[in-house]
Amino acid sequence: MAFAEQSAPGVGRRSWAPLLAVCAGYFMVILDVTVLNVAVPVIGRELSASLTGIQWITDGYTLVFAGFLLTGGALGDRLGNRRVFCSGVAVFTVSSAACALAPSTASLVAARLVEGLGAALIVPGSLALLQQAYPEPAARSRAFGLWGSMAGIAASAGPLLGGLLVSTVGWRWVFLINLPVGVACLALTLRHVARSPRRADRALDWPAQVAVVAAVALLTASLNEAGRRGWSDPAVLAGMGLAVLAAAAFVVRERLARTPALPLNLLRSRTMSGGAAIGLLFNFGFYGMVFTASLYFQHQRGFSALGTGLALFPAVAMTMFASVLSGRLTRRTGDRPLVISGMLLAAAGLAGWAAAGADPAYALLVAPMMAAGFGTSFALTGSTATVMGAAPPAYSGTASALFNTTRQIGSATGVALGGSLLATATNYDTGLRTSMAIGALAYLTAAGLAWLCVPGKSGRA
Repeated sequence: MAFAEQSAPGVGRRSWAPLLAVCAGYFMVILDVTVLNVAVPVIGRELSASLTGIQWITDGYTLVFAGFLLTGGALGDRLGNRRVFCSGVAVFTVSSAACALAPSTASLVAARLVEGLGAALIVPGSLALLQQAYPEPAARSRAFGLWGSMAGIAASAGPLLGGLLVSTVGWRWVFLINLPVGVACLALTLRHVARSPRRADRALDWPAQVAVVAAVALLTASLNEAGRRGWSDPAVLAGMGLAVLAAAAFVVRERLARTPALPLNLLRSRTMSGGAAIGLLFNFGFYGMVFTASLYFQHQRGFSALGTGLALFPAVAMTMFASVLSGRLTRRTGDRPLVISGMLLAAAGLAGWAAAGADPAYALLVAPMMAAGFGTSFALTGSTATVMGAAPPAYSGTASALFNTTRQIGSATGVALGGSLLATATNYDTGLRTSMAIGALAYLTAAGLAWLCVPGKSGRA
């Protein structure tokens, strides 16, 4: 069945164009993260970057992206999600060109910071525009499923594409590939996506926005540093303490604000807060697995960057169609069974890796990686629909931003904890298996939350 579009003027009743436009922008954002991983060592050598400079090439983007997601969502609700989404695509595309032309480490880091801002404007609007374009629940679930599969496609293509580009035409093409995608995304969006309503009554509440940016940026920076310095380092502890204070200031401000950026009654919704927590937990498990496994394959088994991408392919390839499959099934089953079964399958995958023993044969790791990748992506559609369905239309951009902010925090936590365990364990195998066991526990916790918070078929209807 093709997607029914009942509310977007200027588009045929059955059209995939809005979906393609939105997913192109989201794909570009995710691909930029995964394709860069294998290019960073080469970039560091060619630009004579210090270790700190190399870290900021990757971490600076993450800090700005995670910190400004809620601001991007609030701007979308106030100014119109299509307008903010297109602005984000334009900023991201131009800054990608600046990254490709960067003559020094400092200029590359500056361009990456701007790229992170563009990504923060793109991602919240992407879900809000899909909700607007496909108001019928079944079509919307399928759209969310295809949106989620973009992360899987980008994750699977990124390491392979990055390795090929770096080894053939050079690292600058890692950024140049964003240009045609960005231009196509802008053209499709302006032509086929309906204008979004502007809600001038939605104040941006700048004190709250500053507080949440500070909280997320401090937390993300502290988690990134914990992977290198250790969890007891004074700078890490101070950063986490300041993040807690900033979060407390945000809550106090939202209680007092006449028009809050994120109404606290939304967070008091078990469906909304539970769905956001599930997103944090499954990103924690999946990206922690990918990060630690990547280091394991390269440092323990001596794989090249391209070989590591091929070794991880069974995990990330499964994500390409699991979201689509769950989007098709959700109309029959509701979201809850799909989220629970996906989390249980992913937990079994990571537990299987942890139980595989020291230095297992690669063939024994294929099934656990496939289970983790499939289960994570299978649960993504239902958790996305849960969060977006719990939000009033006026706060669709904010709800999308909240969901993606918690997912970014989950990714940063999983990577930081995985790196810390590898660095502090007696050997790589012990650290890796401990990381996989903790990831399995996170998946099991997400399955329990899904049982309590994700509505069943009757509740969803």
